[in-house]
Amino acid sequence: MGWLFLKVLLVGVTFLGGLYPLVDFSFSGETRGRKPNFVIILADDMGWGDLGANWAETKDTVNLDKMAAEGMRFVDFHAASSTCSPSRASLLTGRLGLRNGVTHNFAVTSVGGLPLNETTLAEVLQQAGYVTGMIGKWHLGHHGSYHPNFRGFDYYFGIPYSHDMGCTDTPGYNHPPCPACPRADRPARNLERDCYTDVALPLYENLNIVEQPVNLSSLAQKYAEKATQFIQHASASGRPFLLYVGLAHMHVPLSRMQLSADPRGQRPYGAGLREMDSLVGQIKDKVDRTAKENTFLWFTGDNGPWAQKCELAGSVGPFTGSWQIHQGGSPAKQTTWEAGHRVPALAYWPGRVPVNVTSTALLSVLDIFPTVVALAGASLPQDRHFDGLDASEVLFGWSQTGHRVLFHPNSGAAGEYGALQTVRLGHYKAFYISVHQIEDFGVQEINVRKKKKSYFLAKGGDEKSLTGCQKGSEGGARACDGDVGPEQHHEPPLIFNLEDDVAEAVPLDRGSAEYQGLVPKVREVLADVLLDIARDNTSSADYTRNPSVTPCCNPHHVACRCQSI
Repeated sequence: MGWLFLKVLLVGVTFLGGLYPLVDFSFSGETRGRKPNFVIILADDMGWGDLGANWAETKDTVNLDKMAAEGMRFVDFHAASSTCSPSRASLLTGRLGLRNGVTHNFAVTSVGGLPLNETTLAEVLQQAGYVTGMIGKWHLGHHGSYHPNFRGFDYYFGIPYSHDMGCTDTPGYNHPPCPACPRADRPARNLERDCYTDVALPLYENLNIVEQPVNLSSLAQKYAEKATQFIQHASASGRPFLLYVGLAHMHVPLSRMQLSADPRGQRPYGAGLREMDSLVGQIKDKVDRTAKENTFLWFTGDNGPWAQKCELAGSVGPFTGSWQIHQGGSPAKQTTWEAGHRVPALAYWPGRVPVNVTSTALLSVLDIFPTVVALAGASLPQDRHFDGLDASEVLFGWSQTGHRVLFHPNSGAAGEYGALQTVRLGHYKAFYISVHQIEDFGVQEINVRKKKKSYFLAKGGDEKSLTGCQKGSEGGARACDGDVGPEQHHEPPLIFNLEDDVAEAVPLDRGSAEYQGLVPKVREVLADVLLDIARDNTSSADYTRNPSVTPCCNPHHVACRCQSI
């Protein structure tokens, strides 16, 4: 454990008066070459239609729209999951949750996190000579070795999970509203079940909690300052850098910032979009001033909007999930409908990424890992399989070909966590089948007989003859009106033609030749990935909980209170 103590000591040191870590920015002859820098910005709960360049009704993203005009916009880009932790785990590993072990969200009291045998993008680039920083929401484990400083990031400034998972003194807009943190002279109020009030939301700089509770009204500006400082220090050093920014926007609660005098700006969600857009603009401006020609900036989202938050949720654009709406419930966040996982995405790299180009290539957050690794001249870990692809040829305008197939895992709306209940095949999308054993036992514990069961069932075998498997399911998440809709199982699957029906309103007629020709192909690609996962070097996340691991800088204070910034 000596290395652990040494690293704790190093990452906790700050420059006098600057609150900046002792990161090794020293020049190495091997790294002062042509290795590009990378800035990856991940929005939270942002709808596809929240980007003005995507949806003309949105007028609040002038900086992002400018980035789209100066770079490449992706209109068929997808989160790897429809909820926080699994999507982030896939971004940093290039692997689906059934491989990396993260199939649902971690809690305030979670003992574990992203499994330690999973290699993160930051770890790969560290080995390639990069200095690495992370600003913002982590949500992949905060206890012990799961902290970002031990997962490849030299510097970390941010919150360990979603900012609604702890109370604050400035609660912001939420639906239903949550109370402020209790104080010693005030008893706690009666709580809505979705409100966290026992422990305040912490803000970390490296391993130290520097503010608890977080001041949400100033959090965006703190992120902008820390991100621009990191870019400045790294650029001046001559070392290539990776900066990963996990925004708090557009997750609730939305901060109570000054609303615009424009009547359109009185909506808290619109004001939040403008604040997020300004933050991204500040980061891009810093890149342009310091390392414009050698920095690749990638902006995207972790999942679609959280519909149950009503007017505090974003726009799904044309991806309305009409079939699900008619059944009841929401087709957005937590679901495998388009609104749940189709997200805004922009690429910006002057001189390398073509200007003002719209790409229709089918791409995913899963592709960030292999693409960045390839551009950095590094190597993928050889002892595991990846679900992402190197999208460099698409980024540079040489190709419009992305994935032929994508798999959308269940993210809480219906069926088992992480199960591959939906298959994208070309411009078709099938709501089909999930394998129960993978959730219950973990892929690495499935024996050969169970592997054969999964493969047999996906190939079209009779599931009634097999135990431990279940049909795939479709279902909606909680809507604004509280409805969740029925969970329904489809055998054979529902199939939609997204080329003609982006609203997912009318499935193909099961008796048609088009449908009959697709079903065997869907079964084959699903069977192949399930067998590949069963044979892969997979991980299992520790989802056990223990209140003792809750971040708390001062257990003697009500709700935990401290401040050093």
